[in-house]
Amino acid sequence: MKVAAIQMVSSTSVQANVAQARDLLGQAAKSGAELAVLPEYFCLMGQRDADKLAIAETLGQGPLQQFLSDTARELGLWLVGGTIPLRPDSGADAGRVFNSSLAFSPDGICVARYHKIHLFRFDNGVERYDESAVLLAGSEPVTFDLNSRDGHSWRVGMSVCYDLRFAELYRTYASAGAHLLLAPSAFTYTTGEAHWEVLLRARAIENLAYVAAAAQGGLHDNGRKTWGHAMLIDPWGQVLAQREQQAGVVLADLDFDLLSACRSRLPALSHRVL
Repeated sequence: MKVAAIQMVSSTSVQANVAQARDLLGQAAKSGAELAVLPEYFCLMGQRDADKLAIAETLGQGPLQQFLSDTARELGLWLVGGTIPLRPDSGADAGRVFNSSLAFSPDGICVARYHKIHLFRFDNGVERYDESAVLLAGSEPVTFDLNSRDGHSWRVGMSVCYDLRFAELYRTYASAGAHLLLAPSAFTYTTGEAHWEVLLRARAIENLAYVAAAAQGGLHDNGRKTWGHAMLIDPWGQVLAQREQQAGVVLADLDFDLLSACRSRLPALSHRVL
C-alpha cells in the first residue's frame, strides 16, 4: 500500500492552507497513494493559540470537514485530516476545543475521530507553549481498518504530535492489532531537532509497526519555526522516505508481508510480560 505523509508550512490564512492541502493531496493521489495524512494544524497556524476557536466546527458539519470529505471522495483516497479544532458536545467548555484528527474513507465518509490526548507544554525560557490554554484533552485511543488494493486488511492507530512521547498509547494500539501508526505533527524546531526521529523510530521498532508522520516544516507567519522531516518508517525502524523542510509529499510503499516477516522473526509483541 502506497502511503503519503504530507508536509506543509501552514499560514494564518485558512483559505490558502486548504488550497495548498488540496494541491498536495492531488499530487499524492496522482502518484498512486491509497492513504494520505495531512499534518497537525494543516488548516491554520494562527497568530495566537485562541485563533483556533474562531474556526472550530461541530462534528459532522463545517467547511473543513466538508473539504476533507469531498477531497477523499474526489481523489479516491483514504484521508486523515491532520487535525482540525472541534467543539465539545457540551457548552461547558466554550473557551476550549478538541484538537481532532478525522479519518475519511474514499467514499467521503468519516470513519474515525481521534481527539489528541496529550497536550504539549514547553518552556525553555525563550519558547513557551501550553496547549491546555485553548485545547481540551481527549481520553480514548482510536483505530480504524482499511482494505488496501492488494487485498490486505490494515488496522491503523491514530495519534497526534506530543502523543509520541507516551509509549503506552502505542502499546495499546499494538495490543489491538495495529499495523500502522499515524502521527500528524507540528513539532517545534527545538524539540524536533532533539527528539523527532528517535521517537518515531522507537515507536515503530517497539511495536513492530509502520509509522507515518506528516509534519509542519518551516517558518510560519506567526514566527514559529517547525522541524518538518515528515517521514515514513518500516517495522524494523528504517526510514523509508522523508522531507527535511518546506511543503511536499513524502511517499513510500508499505509491504504487509515485510511487517508479517518482522513480527515472525522477532515475536517481541508476544513476549510482553507487563
